Amino acid sequence: MGLFLVLLGALMVFKAQLIWQLTEKWKSNDGTEPSDFYMLNTRVGGVIFTLVGSALFLVAILLG
Repeated sequence: MGLFLVLLGALMVFKAQLIWQLTEKWKSNDGTEPSDFYMLNTRVGGVIFTLVGSALFLVAILLG
């Protein structure tokens, strides 16, 4: 689970535009590009996912 969160978080941080195209573009009337606020939120969420995933991965290694 931790590895999945790290990979998803990295994708959200480095490819936020791709995340928008896959999940939100169809909801937009003009469908041109995501807002700056969306990009910021996606990247912050990606950092959080990466940190939580890293912690889960580390705990699994230490306890397992």
